[in-house]
Amino acid sequence: MLSADQQSTDSERPEAAALPIVLEGVEKFYGGMQAIAPVSLTLAGGEAVSIVGPSGCGKSTLMRLIAGLDQPSGGEIRIGETVVAAPVADMGIVFQRDLLLDWRNVLDNVLLPAEIKGLQGMTPRALELLRELDVADFAKSYPWQLSGGMRQRVAIARALLAHPGLIFLDEPFSALDALTRDQMNVLLQQVQASRNATTLLITHSISEAIFCADRVIVMSGRPGMILDDIRVPFERPRRLAIRETAEFTAIGRRIREHFERAGDLVG
Repeated sequence: MLSADQQSTDSERPEAAALPIVLEGVEKFYGGMQAIAPVSLTLAGGEAVSIVGPSGCGKSTLMRLIAGLDQPSGGEIRIGETVVAAPVADMGIVFQRDLLLDWRNVLDNVLLPAEIKGLQGMTPRALELLRELDVADFAKSYPWQLSGGMRQRVAIARALLAHPGLIFLDEPFSALDALTRDQMNVLLQQVQASRNATTLLITHSISEAIFCADRVIVMSGRPGMILDDIRVPFERPRRLAIRETAEFTAIGRRIREHFERAGDLVG
């Protein structure tokens, strides 16, 4: 049982304020190759946005630029009033590979950001997240003992540990089987709905992009540029059955037509 001191330490740590993200003429070159054509885009604070496009279109590169993990060749990125010039402190990030450390148990993996940032009293918060993500029974297990879907739940818990105002997800479910991926899509939109965080999801899946987001950004093939910006009208919480509706299908068709015209195919 958690002590009163532990409980109060975590309960007094508020969720971070959701911050807007503004891109103005952002482009990226690698040598002489243009990966991203100039992109201007604004994400409202607390908005859940997905970016979908063909392989090599620069969508993961764009996320890395926003997160400050790489620097643009031109243009400017601001989070709130701050120009991004280094890795963003107030973010949680989940990659396609969960990047869990096999020699640390589940709880210790979730607590790793707290150790890096020197945060104290975060064990109650970590256990709370593991309960929310339905993996609390495996807190003392090791990553190699878990399924792929369970590992990604742990990775999400780790990303959420420090109450980030920004959540970045780079194709986090692409390696999972179809059923587990559906379950994770439902889980993700539940996580989004329960937090006031600006969320950016990178995906190849048109269906996933629509289901998990309030807004879908459609990118072209390289050099990546924005082809469309689509508002998703469905209220939350969402059930998987919404994917069978005519309105959902129409949005998917609108996205797919962009790639068909360009000769690009996505999932």
